[in-house]
Amino acid sequence: MSGRRRLDWLGLTPEPERELPAAVAALRASARTERAELAAAERRRVERLVLHGSRHRWLRYLAEVTELVTTAATAAEQEGRVAALHAAEVVLDHHRMLIGLPGPGYDRTAEDRAALERAVRRLRTDDRTGRSR
Repeated sequence: MSGRRRLDWLGLTPEPERELPAAVAALRASARTERAELAAAERRRVERLVLHGSRHRWLRYLAEVTELVTTAATAAEQEGRVAALHAAEVVLDHHRMLIGLPGPGYDRTAEDRAALERAVRRLRTDDRTGRSR
């Protein structure tokens, strides 16, 4: 491969860049007043990754989001679960699309896809009734 940077990972979908900052901020926030500030910081972080990062660093960020989601999937707080479900669906869609790109991205995210699928099932189930939403 030449010395040029591979950018194919940037062409998958714009949803993570647009939608994850607010959802991740909601997962990280302990108080409602922190959310706007955290969302702005998360947007800047994602922007830096997209403009100056690499596929490896992007996937590492999405793995971090996966960890936040799987933690929130077991929490009782309803608001965090809503944000976790949204983030899980965005990252899961992204990871499924990696199959169309060259390189190890799809195989590398197999464990995260499985964890996200479990989290989505948990998050879509109403804990009080056992019924799906």
